[in-house]
Amino acid sequence: MKLDGFKNRIVEIKKKISILYMAYLDKRTPWYTKILALIVLLYAVSPIDLIPDFIPILGYLDDLLLIPLGISVVLRLIPKDVVKEYENIEELPEEFKKKGKYAGLFIILLWILILLKILRRFKIL
Repeated sequence: MKLDGFKNRIVEIKKKISILYMAYLDKRTPWYTKILALIVLLYAVSPIDLIPDFIPILGYLDDLLLIPLGISVVLRLIPKDVVKEYENIEELPEEFKKKGKYAGLFIILLWILILLKILRRFKIL
């Protein structure tokens, strides 16, 4: 029973992340909101957390608190008509999926570059 509530919460967060992503690409969203949305989106998909997950309890606490908090703050800054437009969409439009794949590839490449820079800094590579 509790697992169903947790599952519903995850589905809700995924939907809000989709709304954030579509609003980020929307021209009606103010530039400062787009910057905050990008930060929240990158943190949500990033494998690196402020508090590493291997630290008991605290490691997952940032995922359970910071991401939903960031999402709710950014959703309040997005114009209401933009949020309403994207709330009712069941699935991401194809154009957004295509852009999402490129964004995912960009994030992976960025992390590879950061890792290479660190390895070179410590003369491991």
